[in-house]
Amino acid sequence: MISNCKVGAIVFFVSDLARSVAFYRDTLGLPVEALEGHDGPWAMGEVEGLTLVFIPRPARPGESPVVVFSLDGGIDDHAEALAAKGVEIVVPVSESPDGGLSLDFLDPDGNVLSLHQPEGAPRRH
Repeated sequence: MISNCKVGAIVFFVSDLARSVAFYRDTLGLPVEALEGHDGPWAMGEVEGLTLVFIPRPARPGESPVVVFSLDGGIDDHAEALAAKGVEIVVPVSESPDGGLSLDFLDPDGNVLSLHQPEGAPRRH
């Protein structure tokens, strides 16, 4: 179903955004920068085509990081196909911090996975 996509991002829920930005940028040397989104502050960096996203939000162990599969469109079609297969959708299709759309769902062990399509991509194929 999503075999034609790639892992495009890993999302970390962090308790202290400034501390996490400093660690990943200053300690590890990754190009991470703090940003302001429609839901508030967040941070992002890119390493070899893989986007790292940092969102300040409390999380229980196992809820973070979230692997995000990148789509070129059709997120509504994917949401319907996942639901039809009995996959538990935990966050329905909604706007992501970068203005695109995302959908969060669980694997059989309760790990959160996500689909993301960029802003302006078609919701259906």
